[in-house]
Amino acid sequence: MPRILITLGDPAGIGPEIIDHALASANLPAGFEFEILGDRRAGTPGKPDARSAQAALDALHQAAERLTGHTADAVVTGPVSKQRLQALGFPFPGQTEFFAAAMGVDDYGMLLTGPTLSVGLATIHEPIARVPSLLSQERILRIGLLTAAFLAKRGISAPRIAVAGLNPHAGEDGAFGDEEIRIIRPAIDHLNARLPGVFSGPAVPDAVFRDAARGHFDAVIAMYHDQGLIPLKLLDFDTAVNVTLGLPKPRTSPDHGTAFAIAGQQLANPASMLAAIRLACELS
Repeated sequence: MPRILITLGDPAGIGPEIIDHALASANLPAGFEFEILGDRRAGTPGKPDARSAQAALDALHQAAERLTGHTADAVVTGPVSKQRLQALGFPFPGQTEFFAAAMGVDDYGMLLTGPTLSVGLATIHEPIARVPSLLSQERILRIGLLTAAFLAKRGISAPRIAVAGLNPHAGEDGAFGDEEIRIIRPAIDHLNARLPGVFSGPAVPDAVFRDAARGHFDAVIAMYHDQGLIPLKLLDFDTAVNVTLGLPKPRTSPDHGTAFAIAGQQLANPASMLAAIRLACELS
């Protein structure tokens, strides 16, 4: 049977309890083996420290070794504290970049998906001030193709993908910025040359997510992290899943953090973890 790894994340956070609840659910798909990686004893709920962060990091390395060593078929990662990992020398902005590097992948991306919205990100963990200079036709082309491939793998053979503009009113023909004219629109043309009729835009950012939520699009390509994740978390917070696109084996995670403040109190909602496990099974 396919083997799905599940990392505990930081054991001082809510990862252990939401994993336990998710694995006890009657809604898990049959025909899969689940294996938890991580040391529960390395953390006291609600009291993160260097030891709990090290346990989270060790589990990530173990998962990467298992995936590249072909002894597992997918991984679901529990929430970690990026700040505490980086204090240990972790050189990556997040787990997305870690798994891409560990698996030798340059063409990768981040997508978040829930029952209402699916959002691919042209830039990921970057300061807002850097986004305009980081945007390029290549970045948009890459996340667009990866998003289309993800939707196709989920059975949407003719996807409808909107590409959001960067500026208010999608620039309004250059009145509020020219990134739509110089970068985004040419990228959409290149995308439609590869996959005719799939992509549209540049779409007005303050309206396109409403249209997608009403079913007019299967996914939206956002230009930066919060542009896409604010509407997604507003609508799908409890059931959204983070997916790393482009990896040879699936990696998913719940779309929330460690929630140290409520760890160990059995208050955390396991729905996002359950959805992450289910999606990892589907993709594997």
